[in-house]
Amino acid sequence: MAKVVVLGAGISGHTAALYLKKLLTKNDEVVVVSPNSNFQWIPSNIWVGVGLMKPDDVKFPLAPVYKRQKISYLQAKAIEINPEGNVDIAKPFVRIEYVSESEKGKLENITYDYLVNATGPLLNFDATPGLGPNHFTNSVCTYDHAEKSWQNLKLALEKMQNGEHQTFLIGTGHPMATCQGAAFEYALNIAFEIDKRKLNHLADIVWISNEYELGDFGMGGAYINRGGYVTPTKVFTESVLAEYGIRWIKRAGVFKVEKGKAYYELLDGSKHEQTFDFSMLIPGFAGAKIKAFNNLGEDITSTVFAPNNMMKVDADYSAKPYESWKASDWPEIYQNPTYHNLYAAGIAFAPPHPMSKPMESPNGTKIFPTPPRTGMPSGVIGKVVAQNIAHRIKTGKNEHPHKASMAKQAAACIVSAGYGFTKGQAATMTVSPIVPDWEKYPEYGRDINATVGVIGLAGHWMKLFMHYMFIYKAKAKFGWSLIPE
Repeated sequence: MAKVVVLGAGISGHTAALYLKKLLTKNDEVVVVSPNSNFQWIPSNIWVGVGLMKPDDVKFPLAPVYKRQKISYLQAKAIEINPEGNVDIAKPFVRIEYVSESEKGKLENITYDYLVNATGPLLNFDATPGLGPNHFTNSVCTYDHAEKSWQNLKLALEKMQNGEHQTFLIGTGHPMATCQGAAFEYALNIAFEIDKRKLNHLADIVWISNEYELGDFGMGGAYINRGGYVTPTKVFTESVLAEYGIRWIKRAGVFKVEKGKAYYELLDGSKHEQTFDFSMLIPGFAGAKIKAFNNLGEDITSTVFAPNNMMKVDADYSAKPYESWKASDWPEIYQNPTYHNLYAAGIAFAPPHPMSKPMESPNGTKIFPTPPRTGMPSGVIGKVVAQNIAHRIKTGKNEHPHKASMAKQAAACIVSAGYGFTKGQAATMTVSPIVPDWEKYPEYGRDINATVGVIGLAGHWMKLFMHYMFIYKAKAKFGWSLIPE
């Protein structure tokens, strides 16, 4: 009998847990440790943030699903990993702290044979003074953040309806933030809702981004095949923003926010201010703050985790120059190189390097996007990690027949550009591979025949369909595993 512990119940962790239970025998145990009592379909938080969905439309309780699947569920957070055990506990274990009201603060050591770290991102609002829903900006990173954003956006819309001009500042709130795509969606949806109310003359919508060129999205940009023409995502993104009446500030690192004002530094070293009435800025991401210790009680956190607290896996972390980076630097199996029963999936694994070229201002400020690993890649990685762990348990062999390098897998993304049954729009984009491979595809870095983009009503309907399809899958209903990640 084997015991697999999964830390986190987001897209990657939840996917891993469901597949582990499906692939292992009834004598094997799967345990999920997550501080969240709900699963949330994060891509639809955008619609909660403009009042077109409720939090209950994008979330559901985890406990009933896990009970039905016979997966043990502990509402707690991991605070310490002991991959060698210690003098008191012979087996590897993870130390957890319960967060549920009935057991809040209680500590427990959970032993494991295999551990999957899928803790997702720490929303590092504190890295930018004044950033976040507890301060002066809004967020759509969680469903409760998005609901609060809608309440504040609604007030701004009401002011406009009373003839008061409003400035909206949307984008990235840290010089090295990722998830530009989510902020981009939100900016377009706000513009769509303002236009729907015929209030454009009272709105100034500003897109602020740490991208060197718009359309980078933390992937170094891309060239897309659009109607038989090859178009850079820079042109695609700028044309969409222009169509929606959104002006932009690029190469900008927001370093402080006050009430109604954001301070930012440009790559040229100059510093500026942007006033706003409503702002939604994505924070920087970091890994969950988990410590690691060996069997002597010595701190080995730097062995298991990168400096950003994300777990080291089978990637090339050598500090080689940008010109020497390769697609083969990226991990395939997401196994920790020191402790082979540790895996990391989704945002929890440490990328070997950015996909975007590192940029630094004359003041020494790094201003560029870090790699996104959300949505489809997170689900695929969670599944592959589960398949390989199940294979090892069943065969007793330390081999990994399943691989999911982001430098080989494709990803599809549907960027909402406005919600409406007859007038809604979305930009549908596919990139293949996610990480550019300039050795294999020297002209564009990716397979141009498989990297496409189109915008229209069909994309909106597709995104809406995917919302319900993936929530169905996440609830582990009949035939769930037939739905692709």
